Amino acid sequence: MKNPVAVKILVAGGFGAGKTTLVGAVSEIRPLRTEERLSEAGRPLDDTVGVEGKRTTTVAMDFGRIDIRAGLAVYLFGTPGQDRFWFVWDELAQGTLGAVVLADTRRLEDCFPSVDYFERRGIPFVVAVNCFEGAPRYPAEEVRSALDLAASVPVVLCDARDKDSVKEVLVETVSLALSEKQALVGQGHRSV
Repeated sequence: MKNPVAVKILVAGGFGAGKTTLVGAVSEIRPLRTEERLSEAGRPLDDTVGVEGKRTTTVAMDFGRIDIRAGLAVYLFGTPGQDRFWFVWDELAQGTLGAVVLADTRRLEDCFPSVDYFERRGIPFVVAVNCFEGAPRYPAEEVRSALDLAASVPVVLCDARDKDSVKEVLVETVSLALSEKQALVGQGHRSV
């Protein structure tokens, strides 16, 4: 019997994009959450336009785990969305195989820092558009164009509340990351 393979995937995106919801929807263990209530002191720092009903925020990370097939465990690390907490991103990114950038069409510009982060570090990523009720819907190619993404970056539509939808996003992410890793190994790179 083969040893099980474990991979680490980051879940990033803007404030209120649904990262905590995504991790919680798919995790087969009780997810670890580091959410705190939004405070009056943070109001000037937290842009809640478009997510006025948001009452909590992740201050360190979310953590969950899912077996997406026999012998393949995916460990999910949800990043905080506000830039004042980005100091933890470098630590969370250590050893990651790939990432999901969760997008909200009501605040699409909030994706740019996450996209930039993964592009600069050469971390393969998938953009998953979280289809919020009442939010404008756009075809994947329009989102790609708006975010100025390379053709090699998959853009998928999802519902961060739905386990099957999230699982499809994770399968896409792991497949992309493994194929990019194999391509690098094939080019003679020893470690990725």
